[in-house]
Amino acid sequence: MPSVKKDSAVVLVGTKKGGFIFHSPDRRRWSVQGPYCAGMPVYHMILDPRDGRTVYAVAPNPGEVWGPGLYRGRLGSGLALSKAAPKFKEGSGLALTRIWHLEPGLPDSPDTLYAGVEPAALFRSDDRGDSWDGFDALNHRPGRENWQPGFGGLCAHSVLVGPRDPRHLVVGISSVGTFESRDGGESWTTENGNVRAGFLPNPYPETGQCIHHLTWDSAGDGSIFHQNHCGTYHRGPQGGAWTEITKGLPSDFGFAIAADPLHARTAYVAPLVGGENRVPPKSQLAVWKTTNAGRTWRRFTQGLPGPAAYMGVLREAMATDAKDPVGVYLGTNTGQLYASRNEGESWKAMSVTLPPILSVSAGIAR
Repeated sequence: MPSVKKDSAVVLVGTKKGGFIFHSPDRRRWSVQGPYCAGMPVYHMILDPRDGRTVYAVAPNPGEVWGPGLYRGRLGSGLALSKAAPKFKEGSGLALTRIWHLEPGLPDSPDTLYAGVEPAALFRSDDRGDSWDGFDALNHRPGRENWQPGFGGLCAHSVLVGPRDPRHLVVGISSVGTFESRDGGESWTTENGNVRAGFLPNPYPETGQCIHHLTWDSAGDGSIFHQNHCGTYHRGPQGGAWTEITKGLPSDFGFAIAADPLHARTAYVAPLVGGENRVPPKSQLAVWKTTNAGRTWRRFTQGLPGPAAYMGVLREAMATDAKDPVGVYLGTNTGQLYASRNEGESWKAMSVTLPPILSVSAGIAR
């Protein structure tokens, strides 16, 4: 197994049949390791940016009759189950079915992890996943009994931790909406102003929006990009209602959105045709980029499949690295993995023979 050199780009891919780790010192020739958790769906897999060497993955735990498991290991080595997975309190009437998303804490909290799970809830670990505590004010919020699942389930799939303040937390739940806390999770507000839920009789409810993905704008001021079932949005540092930025895109539907880590107000999306078909518009896989928080968009297709391309891109299946120029990575639900070394301008296939891709994340080895 080839070692992973320091400063290499690392792309971690969760699929329906295990996890794979691609790495390259120049982003031209890629080596691959895996599968990890072979034969099992890996919903999310990350390289911890705080040390550039610890790998986390979430997949079923065979020892718990296929309940959720957290796997941990060193880059270039195997993964082992942690001591525990998140768990609802006895008597809550809730039973955890899967972990959708892992989010590391800030650099000064090297052992902290957050987990977004199904049914929708948020948990925190301060010992790298060996024990967990839930955020009761969110997980048992009044009115929870009225929350309705999206097509993929009632899942907390987007978890943001404030880049300057770990007490600032934002969670996206399908098909409920966005929730925000500025006091470390002691209290939460609904943050769905101006977000459409076009499939409901009231298209602008307090909750009921189908959030697909949230990501911080790299401006670092609390601004957020947001891909929804019904539109693409941006919210500035002042918070409050969202601004729809769908104009200029070929569709108001899509799952993935990824922010550029080096350039503020810059993000990438992969639009799909409506909720019914979920394939690229005009059967051409394309990535669209904004450099001004959605006021304008550019379309990139060089090296991507089409026409007659009928794959989809799931919510976790787009990522960026922090090299200069920024690398962008895209995975499809038919098993193709693509990379751009020039901030989306052109693309090359890293692999076209993977199982269906559930998640893509990127980092830099240390």
